[in-house]
Amino acid sequence: MVAWKLFRRKPLPQHLVTTGRIEIVRNGEVAYLEYSLSGNVLELIHTEVPEKLRAMGLASSLAETALHWAREKNLKVDIICPVVREYVAKHPEYSDLVLR
Repeated sequence: MVAWKLFRRKPLPQHLVTTGRIEIVRNGEVAYLEYSLSGNVLELIHTEVPEKLRAMGLASSLAETALHWAREKNLKVDIICPVVREYVAKHPEYSDLVLR
């Protein structure tokens, strides 16, 4: 039994990953930005705006909301979504949040 104690490993710390969506509801339809949060990294994955809601600035609003949240929580962002990447290119005040 003593031998087992020698080889017992300490449990690894749990690394919680949260997934979700930031949403805007208009006229019964939902525009959203999917994200994943792991540690201090907010991964911005995919933006979807229904056709009827396009050209209203909702995608920009979703990106801005996510980036404000990241700044408030002292998170870094990993941008996968091309819509969010384009938003940051037009708004360099958020570039300090982006993982390099």
